[in-house]
Amino acid sequence: MRDTTPDVLNEEIAADVAELFRAFSDTSRVRIIAAMANCEVNVNTLAEAVGLSESATSHHLRSLRQMRLVRTRKEGREVFYCLDDEHILAIYRVGLDHVLHQSRR
Repeated sequence: MRDTTPDVLNEEIAADVAELFRAFSDTSRVRIIAAMANCEVNVNTLAEAVGLSESATSHHLRSLRQMRLVRTRKEGREVFYCLDDEHILAIYRVGLDHVLHQSRR
């Protein structure tokens, strides 16, 4: 007989998962994540790519860093940003695939 008891996350883990998905709830942040899907970039390049001011882009990057979705690498005075790990890229790609699949129905 199969156990029918649902798996329930504890409150702390549930809050962490909700925080992760909150990062994907803003179109500008999703576009920034998309721009970093294949390469690391600096703020100027990101701002130009997504059509935001450098200030707004920096603000979003700060949030993404605090959520541990983005990491930095400094080269001289320039800071380069990339996705923190493959999990973030996978979440983005699965979400994108789902949306594109839904639009083809």
